[in-house]
Amino acid sequence: MIEIKDIIKTYTTGDIKFDALKGVSFKIEDGEFVAIMGPSGSGKSTLMHILGALDTPTSGSYYLDGQDVSSLSEDALADIRRDHIGFVFQSFNLLPRTTVLRNVMLPLVYDQVPSEERIKRSEEALKAAGLDEAHFSHLSNQLSGGQIQRVAIARALVNNPSLILADEPTGNLDTKTGEIVLGTFQRLNEEQGKTIILITHELDVAEHADRIILIRDGEMVSDSKQHEKKIINLNSGGKA
Repeated sequence: MIEIKDIIKTYTTGDIKFDALKGVSFKIEDGEFVAIMGPSGSGKSTLMHILGALDTPTSGSYYLDGQDVSSLSEDALADIRRDHIGFVFQSFNLLPRTTVLRNVMLPLVYDQVPSEERIKRSEEALKAAGLDEAHFSHLSNQLSGGQIQRVAIARALVNNPSLILADEPTGNLDTKTGEIVLGTFQRLNEEQGKTIILITHELDVAEHADRIILIRDGEMVSDSKQHEKKIINLNSGGKA
């Protein structure tokens, strides 16, 4: 699924060079739920941008589904993002005066998917993300924070990506709502076999994953599997 080898990312400002990543290597297999954790300035955001095909490394290689994407052109990287990766961000990035269903449909509109197929796939993605059908026609600004994040998860799912990349997805949510959203990721991983990479600086968030990769000062300092995984009751929390 994913293999990165000796990834180095160097930023240069004038005569000053800064290594944000210093030879990071690991593999992530299909169907894994992995958290990449580290404090601010650790290099985890730089690593997230490389894994999401938003940036390329200075050196090293990155294989996604068997393809080396380390040195692809901007257009080729855009194709990788569109066809292989679903993004979920802390800030949701939904259109506020647009219905839930249309927000999820947008990637399919850009891909010129026929209208009937767009509706079908968007409804299936929303159900998979755990949003009640009663909310499909609501405007996104009429929903709670947890519901909005589930819509964002559905939008990430609608193109059936091989990888879901979630960058601090609970950062704007209260603890209870965040637990429910993390439970949604767990269910997608366990029931649908989705490969999920969760970027976070919080240990209690990372512990929802099966495996934690710790990044510090641009280096991978540990890679551990969780022996026990906390299961979240998705039916709790009411409107969350």
